[in-house]
Amino acid sequence: MIMKKLKLIILGLLISLTFGCNPELESINYDEINPAIFPASEADVEALVVAAYYPLRGSWWDGIHTTSENGIMFINDATTEILQGNFGVQQLATLHSYNPTNASVTRYYDRFYNRISSNTLSIDRLQNSSVNDIIKKKGIAELKCARAFLSYELFDMYGPIVVAPLEVLQSPLTETPLARLGYDEMVSFIEKDLLDAAADLPAPADTAYGRFSQGFARMLLIRLYLHEKRWADVETQANAIMAMNYYELNPDYVGMFSTASQADNKEVMFAVPADYAGTSENQWQMMVLPSNYPERGGWATIQSSWKFYDSFESNDVRKTNLIAEYTGTDGVTYNRSNPSNIMQMGPLPLKIDADAARNTALTTVDIILYRYADVILSKAEAIANKNGAPNQEAIDLVNMIRERANLDPILLANYSDIDTFNTMILLERSHEYWCENGQYRADLIRHGKFSEYNINLNGASSETAPYKDLYPFSLDRISEGKGAFKQNPGYN
Repeated sequence: MIMKKLKLIILGLLISLTFGCNPELESINYDEINPAIFPASEADVEALVVAAYYPLRGSWWDGIHTTSENGIMFINDATTEILQGNFGVQQLATLHSYNPTNASVTRYYDRFYNRISSNTLSIDRLQNSSVNDIIKKKGIAELKCARAFLSYELFDMYGPIVVAPLEVLQSPLTETPLARLGYDEMVSFIEKDLLDAAADLPAPADTAYGRFSQGFARMLLIRLYLHEKRWADVETQANAIMAMNYYELNPDYVGMFSTASQADNKEVMFAVPADYAGTSENQWQMMVLPSNYPERGGWATIQSSWKFYDSFESNDVRKTNLIAEYTGTDGVTYNRSNPSNIMQMGPLPLKIDADAARNTALTTVDIILYRYADVILSKAEAIANKNGAPNQEAIDLVNMIRERANLDPILLANYSDIDTFNTMILLERSHEYWCENGQYRADLIRHGKFSEYNINLNGASSETAPYKDLYPFSLDRISEGKGAFKQNPGYN
C-alpha cells in the first residue's frame, strides 16, 4: 500500500507547476516502476526528490503549508493571541478545547506521517541505485531534509511520532503495530537527518528557489535546538549560517509579502512558490478578508486579537497589514468601535498584499516559511539564555530587527535579567513572524507561557492546561496501534 501511494505521489508531481515540470519525466509510465531498477537516471532521481516536496506545498487539502484552515500556520497561530476564531477549528485552537475526536486537529498526523515513510523508501532506493554519485548525494540530502522537516513539524505538534523502520516498510503485507519513538530517539532522528543534509546540500547561492539548501537545513536545526533549549547549539548553527555571507535582511518588510517574486530575496531561506494551478496555492486573502472588503472579498474565517494589535508600538511597520479599519463595499466603516462580527475579536490579519488584481479567490504571493531574521533573533535568544543573562551582543542583534521595523533601539540596562529579556524576545518573535509558519506557539511553549498567555487572552473561556502543549492523536491511530501506540497524556 505504501509503495502504491508513493508511485501515485510521483505521478502526481509530474503535473505540478509548483516546482517545475520536465517533459522527460512525463514520458515515463510510473505504474510500471520496478524497484530493482528505479531510479536509473537523473530524471528518475528528480522524480523521487520532487515527490518529497509534495506534502510541504500549499495545496488546500493535502499540503501541510496551505494557508487555509487545513494548514499548520492557521491552527498553530490560532492557539495564540496572533489569531482568534469563534467557530470551527479556529475556535478549538483559540480556546485550547481540542480533543482526540476533533479530526480538524488530529488530521495533520493522520494525513502526513506516511510521507515520512515514503521518504525513507526513496532514500533506500537512491542509496542502492547505480546513478551518478554526485546526483545521488544531492538527492539523498534533499530527501533527508524533507523527511526531517516534516518529522520536526509533527514532533513539534504531537511529540514523538512513529517512524517506521525500513525493514517494516519493505514488508508491507506483514501487520506490525509500531510504538512512537522515545523522546531522545525522536530528537536524534531529526538531528541526524538535518546534519547529513546540511553537509551535502548545495550552498544557498547554488540552490533553486523553492528547494532546500545548506542554510535551510541549518535553520531547521536551529528550530530543533530551540525546542530542546540547546542554546550553545543554536548559537553554533546561527554562526554557521552567518558565515555563509549570503543571507541578509531585506530593508522592505512589507514588500516581502507582496505579489512580486521573492526568488532573489536573500532574506528568504525557504518559501513555497504559489500559483493558480491548484498544486500549491496561497488562500490567505480568502481566509481573512470579509466579503465586503473593497479590493476583493473572502470568507472572513479568522481574525487577529485586539490584544495582539495593541502590543505593537505605533510606528512598527510590521503591523501595516493588520487592518484595523476599512470602508466596505456597503459604504460602512468597520473598526474597533464598529466591529460588527468582522472585527469583534480583532483586526484583519492580512499579512500579505491584498492582490486586488487577482481574478480568483487565490493569489500568487509565495508562502514564506523561514527567513534570515529568525537566525538573528534565535542567536540573540541563545546567547542570553546560555549565559543566564543578556549581553550587549544579544541586544544588538535584537536591534537589527527593530531597526528594520522602524523602531528605536532597546537598551541592555532595561533588559538586564533573563526573564525580562525573554518576555521581550517572545514579543519580537510574535511581531516579526505572525501568520508565517506558526512558530510562535512553539516559542511560547519553550518559555512556559503557552497556557498563561491563553488564560490572559480568553479568561474563563479558556480550556487550556499544561498537557495542551501537545495536540492529541486520533482515536483511529490509537486503535490501529493495538496497544503499542500511546496517546499523549491528558487526552485519555
